Amino acid sequence: MKNNVSFFSLIEQDIEILNKNLQNMVGAKHPILYAAAEHLFKAGGKRIRPVIVLLASKTTSDDGTILNSQRRLAEITEIIHTASLVHDDVLDDCSTRRGIQTVHNTFDTKIAVLAGDFLFAQSSWYLANLGQLNVVKIISKVITDFAEGEVRQGSTHFDISVSVENYIEKSFYKTASLIAASSQGAAMLTQKKEEIYNSLYSYGKHLGLAFQIIDDVLDVTSSSQVLGKPQGADLINGNLTAPILFTIAEDKGVSQYINREFREKNDIDNCLQIIQNNKGIQKSKDLASEHIQTALSCLDCLDQKNQYVIGLKKLANYTLERLY
Repeated sequence: MKNNVSFFSLIEQDIEILNKNLQNMVGAKHPILYAAAEHLFKAGGKRIRPVIVLLASKTTSDDGTILNSQRRLAEITEIIHTASLVHDDVLDDCSTRRGIQTVHNTFDTKIAVLAGDFLFAQSSWYLANLGQLNVVKIISKVITDFAEGEVRQGSTHFDISVSVENYIEKSFYKTASLIAASSQGAAMLTQKKEEIYNSLYSYGKHLGLAFQIIDDVLDVTSSSQVLGKPQGADLINGNLTAPILFTIAEDKGVSQYINREFREKNDIDNCLQIIQNNKGIQKSKDLASEHIQTALSCLDCLDQKNQYVIGLKKLANYTLERLY
């Protein structure tokens, strides 16, 4: 663990509370649905999204106290994220997630779809009970954004004409939207002025975009053991991400493998080799770094000596350090 992970110590006890509450929140009268949901929560994960919400909550508090509504928002954020993962794994036919079998592999596709729906429904119920209409509106929009992102991704599989701008838009819908809205929501729950919650929205947006770009770089550079899922999973499914798109612009040799959808034996390995030997990975790292720098600048309106603002900065830098 690098030094920047010290941001986690600021909310470590709060994350323990969150983990316990998540187990209680997904409890259901339907044992299979509960087992399917619990299966993925037990797999853990980085919990980056609730970490951001909890840090943003402390940042906007006068004394570092987290409101019950903010704790609930952090929990809702993780439930929504987990629901999207369950559905993503079905669409992409992933066999493992976080190093364990995916829900549809453990149970079946029908149960996985229902489990994802169940989690979205649970999150919506808890969201409505926050009693803050503006927060309900912005978080509800995220669920629409997920669907928009999936449709955009599904309609451009193996499409080498996709631009980096299209990729960024899709990444906003699939990843950055939730992080941005929940960061903003945390500030709105403390009734802070518009400038502050808009700044936190922008921080979350750019951090989320960087996070997605970094994940996409790791997908083509890390081993399956490190990823907890097969290397090149996006590529295999025809999801053309930043390192792939940048490589296509440099080396047209990649296009032949993508156009025939990797039907021949060594197509994936050959394609990954070309990507790893070109500048697409470095260009993607540079793009992620630009978004991290923008995210950091979004915090300029906050108290720079506040330990929780410093924590948000360290979290952003840690996100980038995952590449190195």
